[in-house]
Amino acid sequence: MVERCYFDNAATSFPKPEAVHEAMMHYARQVGASAGRGAYREAIETGQIIEETRRRIARLIGAERPSSIIMTCNCTDGLSLAIKGILTEQGGHVVTTQMEHNSVLRPLAALAQRQGVEATYVRADGAGLVDPDEIARAVRPDTKLIALVHGSNVCGSVQQVEAVGRLAQERGIVYLVDAAQTIGHLPVDVEAMHVDLLAFPGHKGLLGPLGTGALYIREGLDERLWTLKEGGTGSKSEVPQQPDFMPDKFEAGSHNAIGIAGLCAGVGHVLERGVESIREHERALCEAFMAATGSVAGLKVFGPTDLNKRVGVFSVRVDGYDPAELAAVMEERFGVLTRPGLHCAPFAHQALGTLDTGGTTRLSMGPFLTVEQVHYAAQALVEIAAGQSV
Repeated sequence: MVERCYFDNAATSFPKPEAVHEAMMHYARQVGASAGRGAYREAIETGQIIEETRRRIARLIGAERPSSIIMTCNCTDGLSLAIKGILTEQGGHVVTTQMEHNSVLRPLAALAQRQGVEATYVRADGAGLVDPDEIARAVRPDTKLIALVHGSNVCGSVQQVEAVGRLAQERGIVYLVDAAQTIGHLPVDVEAMHVDLLAFPGHKGLLGPLGTGALYIREGLDERLWTLKEGGTGSKSEVPQQPDFMPDKFEAGSHNAIGIAGLCAGVGHVLERGVESIREHERALCEAFMAATGSVAGLKVFGPTDLNKRVGVFSVRVDGYDPAELAAVMEERFGVLTRPGLHCAPFAHQALGTLDTGGTTRLSMGPFLTVEQVHYAAQALVEIAAGQSV
């Protein structure tokens, strides 16, 4: 049997650090309680795990207060809260881009239908990069939000989030960044980038389990942000209204404590290894992949060629194969696990010119992949393009 190589880290990272499994097993076997729902030791320990997770995330992203970190179910959950929590009135305008994920596109589409919210989707170039000046030109007097993906989940392009952040700050516009593909892969500093709202999952670059994520909310903005759900928090139980303080205002219901325990360990691993070290490893993987696939007849690799403008997410097409067929051959003949299709980002594929042909086949790097595995996957693509695998 061919050894299986996992190249779908843009969907969810795998494998996870051993500490993640150990933390989740400890919670399941030794703790098991819900935070804020008891005064006994296990309930208190669960609360401590959640608070430690906030502290670690705050340290990772340069947030001053751990209480500004809201635990969410995933990145989509955080993006929906940010978008719908800000755009609460009829009308208004949003500036965003072609490179956004459906987790931004679909909430905006729903608000357009329900509330008449208008959105401008700034075009990207053929490498998936957006010019900040084009974003500036798209701003209107009624613009209430700028939403920008940091790194593309389709072709790995990294946008100039700091430049756009300065623009948003100067114009007094709320700035939301989707860090799904960059958190844990690239340095992220919410202060330096002038970010008001930062949404990210726990199960990708932070190496935690599925069902976890977070939303950073700049201090003071929580007063403007509406809740999407209300319910039990274990605090202010004597009143029927949702608490108005952070983080309880946005954390109704019992937490996914076992998932957060794993996330805490995942973030701990990232902090211990160091984001810069992880980034350098990923650059080596990207360099190896690009060197092996850059000038192969019948094989096209999408996205920036400048390593400073990308993360390790690569979309490819091979002549004569649709994306699903290529993914099937990669798995069956070579044991390389990829993702075909549109990757929940149809406008991004429009920018790349692949929307009407079924999208691409995506290979995405993770911190536990080796250069040798990347060479193997690249050589598989080269052989398929040369017709040697059919």
